[in-house]
Amino acid sequence: MTKTIDLDEQARDILKMNDRGGYTIPTKGLYPYQWNWDSAFAALGFAQFDCARAWAELETLFSAQWADGMVPHIVFHKADPGYYPGPDVWGGTGPIPSSGITQPPIAATMARLIFEKDQTLGEEHLRALFPKLRRWHSWFMQWRLDRGAVCVTHPWEAGRDNTPEWDAPMARIDPTDVGEYVRRDTQHVDGSMRPTKYDYDRYIWLVQMGRRLHWDQQKLLDENPFRVADPTMTFTLLRAQRDLLAMGQMLGLDVGGITEEIEILEQGAQTLWNPELESFDARDAHSGEWANCVSNASFLCWYAGLDSEGQTKQLQRVLDKVQYGVPSHDPESDKFDGRRYWRGPTWAVMNLLIGLGLEERNHPLAERVRIATKTLIEESGFSEYFDPTDGSAAGGQGFTWTAAVWLSWAGRT
Repeated sequence: MTKTIDLDEQARDILKMNDRGGYTIPTKGLYPYQWNWDSAFAALGFAQFDCARAWAELETLFSAQWADGMVPHIVFHKADPGYYPGPDVWGGTGPIPSSGITQPPIAATMARLIFEKDQTLGEEHLRALFPKLRRWHSWFMQWRLDRGAVCVTHPWEAGRDNTPEWDAPMARIDPTDVGEYVRRDTQHVDGSMRPTKYDYDRYIWLVQMGRRLHWDQQKLLDENPFRVADPTMTFTLLRAQRDLLAMGQMLGLDVGGITEEIEILEQGAQTLWNPELESFDARDAHSGEWANCVSNASFLCWYAGLDSEGQTKQLQRVLDKVQYGVPSHDPESDKFDGRRYWRGPTWAVMNLLIGLGLEERNHPLAERVRIATKTLIEESGFSEYFDPTDGSAAGGQGFTWTAAVWLSWAGRT
């Protein structure tokens, strides 16, 4: 019990340390701005001891919402020349300097969890936030669907930057004209834990294309060679739509059309089932080719409210192969790398989403995922991610979202 209390204090201190007044950075140096889904996780963490601060986090994020409804993946509130690519590279068109792409829409789900902590305090905040959430979800429905599944148009959008799921679509990009640039991430973290230059050249090429097109969604739809129907985006939006509907009904707000959109997304999710792999999988929207990857995103089906006997078998298999939670890539794959970002490491935030879904479905593996995450943090601290084979820390340290995971889920007794 004493150790749990001590870790509670450490987690709260990390959130406070990374608080920049209304928004939270993921960690000092490596990520000096407000990131979209990181911020939503931070809000859930703050809600465990300060619901007013939790609402402020979400409200600051949505202050950067674009006119078309998109909520960007990075908001550049203050200049920091130590980060690349910064606002001058992105050329975002929102009300605050920002990137030109989005991230997994978990904000509505976090808003519901925060609202349920204190409905009296939360009602006014939620009423103001609801139409902004609705506009963001509608933007996804308008611009990102392929057969009802939600697509990403840049690897950074999925939050899973260098997962093997993107390897084939990325290989078709020729970045020879991308020019010279200086990465900052490898100055803060061992390069063996980060995406390679091969990947990064293509990331920057896609950013330069978006800026050239002024982030016009129709032009991007026509021209972008990278468009992948993604389990992360599909499952998180499906869950977010369910939560938006529930919150709207609780508050007596207009929820017309959300039920129909949920049905579209449910059908779209089924188009991500790869029958040969026997798993949910990413699908190239241009070529129709499967990624043939079992990733931690494959296990977000329960979070989205979808049961899957086949995915249960896959989860049992990967949990038996590694000791520490759900790896980001199949540990039996020849592309597995336990310390390189999204090509193998375990991420506490993904374990949280998977675990919440499992718990809500009364799944027998639910507690196994939570205890594995709890053990990771107890043994290796509040790291950005972890090696699933030995539990060792990797990536940035003093990480906001790992602290939030501990406070809201993993560390509960």
